[in-house]
Amino acid sequence: MTAGTEETRLIVIRGNSASGKSSIAAGLRQRFGRNLAVVGQDNLRRDVLREHDRPGAANIGLIGLTARYALDAGFHTVVEGILYADRYATMLTDLVREHRGVSRCYYLDVPLTETVARHATKGDAAYLAQVTDDHLRDWYRERDLLPGGLETVIDASSALADTVTRIMRESGLDRIPPVDR
Repeated sequence: MTAGTEETRLIVIRGNSASGKSSIAAGLRQRFGRNLAVVGQDNLRRDVLREHDRPGAANIGLIGLTARYALDAGFHTVVEGILYADRYATMLTDLVREHRGVSRCYYLDVPLTETVARHATKGDAAYLAQVTDDHLRDWYRERDLLPGGLETVIDASSALADTVTRIMRESGLDRIPPVDR
């Protein structure tokens, strides 16, 4: 089963909680404009399905189906989330393999101390009360890379704007005119 077209771009952004995934996805959308779908694990798992992150959970398939649908509809697509390798690798590697256009995968390698510091800067007091430093420590997995060297590792020293610019360039999004849908 194929996904997308030769013109569509698929970008996967993975990493631990508070590593910058959502900020990068938002930066890509802001820089590119319309015709860029963002498929967020948190949105589909927590908000749409309200399920726990566990092996074999329904959100894994829903993320894959949503990304495929967006690609097939001609949207460039960003899939972002923690997306633990032991749970999501099969779906992600199948999606990348079956995507007919350019695919790029990135892993944000941010140390635990930095994720805790970044988390503390979030402006949502209710979220900060709900997700504690202990949660971040429990969820943290060091260099939880997908098999086969599929991902480019970006370390914590890369500033948000620089990371967005890099992904735009490496995926070719910087050379594609946006579509006004």
